[in-house]
Amino acid sequence: MNSKYALHEMLEVHEIAAFKTVCVTKSMTMQALVTDPELMQILQQDMTLSQQQLQELGEVLSKATV
Repeated sequence: MNSKYALHEMLEVHEIAAFKTVCVTKSMTMQALVTDPELMQILQQDMTLSQQQLQELGEVLSKATV
């Protein structure tokens, strides 16, 4: 099933995907610097959630038509 979106909607989805990519990159980078186990767990949860969200955004983009 293809969904039709306006151009500005597709650009917003791309913008969100770019932001989530930065979140994953930052969490991965910070893990090397963190020594606190609780903070490490928070970073890992953030990275996992952001990766799931990126996958969902990718699915939306792959099914969409402009």
